[in-house]
Amino acid sequence: MDAITLLHERSSMGKLVGPAPSREQLETLYRAALRAPDHKELRPWRFIEFAGEGLDRLGELFAEAEFREDPSASDDTLNAARLKPKRAPMVIGVVAKVTPEVPGVPKVEQVISAGCAAHGILLAAHALGLGAMWRSGKYAFDDTVRKGLRLGDNDELVAFIYLGQLGGRHKPIVEHDVESFVERW
Repeated sequence: MDAITLLHERSSMGKLVGPAPSREQLETLYRAALRAPDHKELRPWRFIEFAGEGLDRLGELFAEAEFREDPSASDDTLNAARLKPKRAPMVIGVVAKVTPEVPGVPKVEQVISAGCAAHGILLAAHALGLGAMWRSGKYAFDDTVRKGLRLGDNDELVAFIYLGQLGGRHKPIVEHDVESFVERW
């Protein structure tokens, strides 16, 4: 697949099945992530892999977050939270490791750099024929989840990337009118 086709055709895949990506495929995904723009070579990112029991542990964090938000949450609500990570055989958490007060590299730039690393994973997954979905939602910003993942005060969880084999069809790609997004001076 050539690069332009990849950029034009990548889309999120919500239905993912096993097996999880192989070690070789993961190496390719991470190599793509590490090519993200990186002002002053801070490497402002880290990745947390969840598979097998790790998905269960992540699900427990989600349920704990749900319970802390609403102590009267039903068992159905808590169980639904536990199952969210199991929508794929693997999840990669992408964390922005922000180094505060770096001259010329504000926090927002470091977080965007980690977001670019996440996008690199998505692009590489598509190129390898894997399915991927970038999810965040309330759990990515929840203090219980942050604490459970041992995030530092300056860390930001920018993505949960769900990965697996294609479990369904790709939705048709919506063509957008480029001109409606461009302002020329």
